[in-house]
Amino acid sequence: MSTSTYDAIVVGGGPAGATAATLLAQHGRHVLLLERERFPRYHIGESLMPHTWFTFERLGVLDWLKQSGSPRKHSVQFVSTSGTVSQPFYFFKTITEDWASTWQIRRSDFDKMMLENAAAAGVEVREGVAVRDALREGDRVVGVRADVTGGGSETHHAHVVVDATGRDALLAGKLGWRQRDPDLNKIAIFAYFTGALRDPGLDEGATTVAYIPEKGWFWYIPLANDTVGVGVVAEHDYLYRETRDPEAIFRREAESCRWIREHLAPGTRQGPIQVTGEFSYRATRAAGDGFCLVGDAFSFLDPVFSSGVYLALKSGELAADTIHAALDTGGVTAATFEQYERDLRHGLDSFRQLVLAFYDPTFNFGEFIGTHPDLQPQLVDALVGNVFKDLRPLMDALGSYTGGAKQPVKATDS
Repeated sequence: MSTSTYDAIVVGGGPAGATAATLLAQHGRHVLLLERERFPRYHIGESLMPHTWFTFERLGVLDWLKQSGSPRKHSVQFVSTSGTVSQPFYFFKTITEDWASTWQIRRSDFDKMMLENAAAAGVEVREGVAVRDALREGDRVVGVRADVTGGGSETHHAHVVVDATGRDALLAGKLGWRQRDPDLNKIAIFAYFTGALRDPGLDEGATTVAYIPEKGWFWYIPLANDTVGVGVVAEHDYLYRETRDPEAIFRREAESCRWIREHLAPGTRQGPIQVTGEFSYRATRAAGDGFCLVGDAFSFLDPVFSSGVYLALKSGELAADTIHAALDTGGVTAATFEQYERDLRHGLDSFRQLVLAFYDPTFNFGEFIGTHPDLQPQLVDALVGNVFKDLRPLMDALGSYTGGAKQPVKATDS
């Protein structure tokens, strides 16, 4: 058993953990990042939001993205159940700066780059180390206990532990904080294809959302090397109404959605059909004495607007700056993270209101803008990720579609 002490220990090397660790190291902190797997490894979540640009700029990884060969994403477009394609929401119609476009990435390559960037910034990165529990002194987290590949265990101490364990949600699970979202109970069935159709010109890298009945939808995401990621999202009872066979369900839904059927017709599937369970949840708290939660370790909302990677990056950034300031002024306590949690919940609640409206059977983007033309700039703000600001006019208008929805999980003192 080995022991060591750091300013911060980050558990998990995905986008949230790599961001938090890198920025803390840039602040001059002594940081250990422990990752259970060895990168590269597969992960879902390939579509980025334009507002990721600013965190990427701080991390120093924009050149990698520009040179990666990843398709540029200039817009999001929507396809009705009849096959009618909407006018794409082009980001550059509202945004005139460089960040008016973003990328469709392969997470295996992207996440490996982010982890290597953390190491280059001075983070001590160790892969193949599985953190099993937090070390505590009373209610305060003071470090972690980890198992090492090949046998043995080790302990590490730190002034703060950042939980970036994704959907495994290490600390939220152990503390009983994790709660499912009462209004979002979707599942996803997805696969990858080569040789499938891509739209021409600016729309070649667009994310397409193609509706199916009962407010379900397909994502269609063009990736590098002539690959597209395609998935269907809907409620459990709708997708499993006839069979539980993922192959049969995917084939049935793709055949019944004209736009998806036509775009996949020349393609060849690569690898198996994959399934994710009901995935929307949030922790009742985002931090405690000596620790905080970032990214999916705190919450996952819904894949429809590709907010997952953005919220991972932004939460990692907010947490790193919060921790750095706290280490300069004294101990890292639950109170340290009060503003961090308020900001994180504000961003999540803004996205959640948009997602709930999307799933409302009476909501239509075109009709909404027709009724509220003055809100189009705020709607585009939400679609590009600019949600850490006052969007009350937009949220109030969307609330007319979501009035029956329960409130999201709030902070508690438990």
